[in-house]
Amino acid sequence: MRALLISTYDLGRQPVGLASPAAWLRNAGWDVDCVDLAKDRLREASVSGASLIGVHLPMHTATRLAGPIIEKARRLNASARLCAYGLYAPPNESWLRSLGVDEVLGGEFEGDLVDIARAIANGVRRPDLRSGVKHSSATAKTIPRLQFLVPDRSGLPPLSRYATLHMPDGTRKVVGSTDASRGCKHLCRHCPVVPIYQGQFRVVSPDVVAADIDALVAAGAQHITFGDPDFFNGPTHAMRIITALHAAHPSVSYDVTIKIEHLLQHRLLLPRLMESGCAFVTSAVESIDDCVLGILDKGHTRADFIEAVALCRDAGVALVPTFVAFHPWLTLDDYCDLVDTIEALDVVEHVAPIQLAIRLLVPEGSRLLELEDFRQRIGRFDPATLTYRWSHADPRVEELHRDVTTLVGVRLNSGRAAIFDEISTLAHERAGTPRPSRPRAGPRAGVPYLSEPWYCCAEPNPEQVSLV
Repeated sequence: MRALLISTYDLGRQPVGLASPAAWLRNAGWDVDCVDLAKDRLREASVSGASLIGVHLPMHTATRLAGPIIEKARRLNASARLCAYGLYAPPNESWLRSLGVDEVLGGEFEGDLVDIARAIANGVRRPDLRSGVKHSSATAKTIPRLQFLVPDRSGLPPLSRYATLHMPDGTRKVVGSTDASRGCKHLCRHCPVVPIYQGQFRVVSPDVVAADIDALVAAGAQHITFGDPDFFNGPTHAMRIITALHAAHPSVSYDVTIKIEHLLQHRLLLPRLMESGCAFVTSAVESIDDCVLGILDKGHTRADFIEAVALCRDAGVALVPTFVAFHPWLTLDDYCDLVDTIEALDVVEHVAPIQLAIRLLVPEGSRLLELEDFRQRIGRFDPATLTYRWSHADPRVEELHRDVTTLVGVRLNSGRAAIFDEISTLAHERAGTPRPSRPRAGPRAGVPYLSEPWYCCAEPNPEQVSLV
């Protein structure tokens, strides 16, 4: 029997969310077609010939792009079992079912997909899934502990068609991506991982990670991006992974995502990151306002961020902070403080310009909705955008957001420092405050960066993502 797995968008990466379940389904005896719509067209024959169709929804943009794809798949193949799986599937369950989706799966979806496949093969319409809740792992209180298989990437476009790592010397590296763990121990209010994993995280066996990295390197990868929400949720596991990576492939670099509080807590590990080939560490700083950080339940303060910058610099690790620059509590002075702090810390080149235009995303299921004050600031859920829409009480902030977004879009291929200068000048003009005059530090080595920007809790509009 045949299954079709579909990805609409995965931040320019070859989608692990197809490769992993493909391995599971093939291991169960199924033929599997994988299609990444960010690179290839959806062929009607693949849809009509499938008994099981799975659509991976790891983020908001992917979910919005999936709407017409799901409707098309249902029109072309009314008898197929249609499944949506990933972080953004459970919060949008009602909408997905209205489009014709039969099963909605959240965390650790591979086992449930195999159960569905076996039920189809046995002629059973409603399988008894492992989660045991509403035929969906969406609302399971305890995320299953799976024995993961090595992802099977056969049938996916080659790594050369995906995002690359831009090096300071102007060269580029082919990038492969994998996961050493899933979920997260933390409960940040704006994070899409939280409604699914609820403070749980699951490790992938080091042997499986190592085998996947071996396969990626054999396929041409010169750099590995670890997609873990927080690489230091399990620091011992993480260090075991990168030690094995460096020993097996000493010329291969990598990048990881680590919370600010974990950078401080595990500061003694930072030199080991540098020594093992870490190109940079991404950290979702989100804000430098302690009140806002408290609302978001981020677990760090402004002072912690500043300390983390110094620790990483001393260890020789490039810290790449990301931000939710626009949110309902922002003032024009706050925005100026953000850009001034970035400049004062000499991390202008570390910050992708799009990070200065990111707007808070509020999907269904967000923990922000637990806050009465926040609920009073937002409108009703908008099924067209799959978000709770909000407008800032100060129209000047809304105007600044529009203008910064436009500026970043127009100057997309300009240098980071040049775009930053324009944004900072614009912000200070709007706030009516002089831009601080401070000498720039001496030239530093450039910061490696991925050609596809990294987003957290806010993403590009679907209209900005081109599908072939």
